[in-house]
Amino acid sequence: MDEHVLTLLYLWLALAALIALVVWKGRSAVKQAIQSKIAQIAFDLDEAERLKEEAQQTLAEYKRKQREALAQAEEIVDHAKKEAERLQELGREKLETALARREAQAMDKIAQAEEAAMREVRNAAVEVATTATAEILKERMSGAEGDKLVDESIKDLGGKLH
Repeated sequence: MDEHVLTLLYLWLALAALIALVVWKGRSAVKQAIQSKIAQIAFDLDEAERLKEEAQQTLAEYKRKQREALAQAEEIVDHAKKEAERLQELGREKLETALARREAQAMDKIAQAEEAAMREVRNAAVEVATTATAEILKERMSGAEGDKLVDESIKDLGGKLH
């Protein structure tokens, strides 16, 4: 064989031995790296599954809280409407009461004004009657006839007082 071929053969044998050595020694390291990677992926998958379940629980809790908040908001709105209706009715009642009171006051003022007018008319009538009576008596009381009426009145006065 030729020296060249022999060198080439030794070179191929050395290369094959080197590859066999690397495979034999590196195989466990590659196997360990692959198993480590598999374990990490499995851990990541488990963690992702746990996080997914936790997120679903949190989402369900927030949806429940949202429903409760909406129900509570509806209750608040209903209560506010009822309170507004109650206050409106109370305001209406107060207004009606105030109007009735003012009407009664107005009627009282009208009655008082009517009474005052009637008193003024009576007073004026009494004054006119008194003035007319005074004039009539003044005309009739003059002279002897007047003296006679005064004397009779004085006599009657004694009987009326006792």
